[in-house]
Amino acid sequence: MSKLPTLRLDRLLANLGYGSRREVQQLVYADAVTLDGEVIEDADRRIAVTRDLSERMTVDGKPLDPPPGLVLMLHKPLGVTCSHKEAGPLVYSLLPPRWRRRDPALSTIGRLDKETSGLLLMTDDGALLHRIISPRNHVSKRYHVTLDRPLRGDEAEIFASGTLMLDNEDKPLLPVEMETLSETSAYVTLTEGRYHQVRRMFAAVGNHVTVLHRDRMGGLALPEDLAPGEYRVLTEADIAQVLPSSR
Repeated sequence: MSKLPTLRLDRLLANLGYGSRREVQQLVYADAVTLDGEVIEDADRRIAVTRDLSERMTVDGKPLDPPPGLVLMLHKPLGVTCSHKEAGPLVYSLLPPRWRRRDPALSTIGRLDKETSGLLLMTDDGALLHRIISPRNHVSKRYHVTLDRPLRGDEAEIFASGTLMLDNEDKPLLPVEMETLSETSAYVTLTEGRYHQVRRMFAAVGNHVTVLHRDRMGGLALPEDLAPGEYRVLTEADIAQVLPSSR
């Protein structure tokens, strides 16, 4: 049986953004940290980093922030960006300030552009991030699309053909599933993540996307009660819904 990873308490709390190691030591000296209901008096005590640590440890009377391995779902609103290269507020500004100081840092799993809303995953687990975005794993993403003009009627066939070429690219898109909802709206489900792919697909068939919202990744759906700007920490069962079953 492999041993659980352990960290010195001051290092653990510093990595979670509670302050410098010196500031964390002051918290410990002030009897502000408890584990299983007992005050921890030694900042250099080694702590087993388990998934249930937030349920067992408190800092200043509040549950410990989720330990490393954090995965969360954010309902990204319009107008915020995932990239530091884009203008405007970042998605990280929607999280508690302390979470922006975590080490390892939280990163988005893929991106949604500034004018796209919906389901965005974030994690500090680099291995999981790469599993989800890897083209080999074919994680599907579903978007609700609202269009400027009525559908022609042949879009679903064109998108599913696997032959559609986007401007300035030399490789056709993989097949994309489309479900028509009305004459100006549809669901599209794709497994690639090319730059502005959904918008460029509809531009290629003579239409313009006016509203774009991602509501599903793999088998994980954006909950109806998760408002724009809100987030939720995911369980292992949630995460398992994102990745396709092993083949």
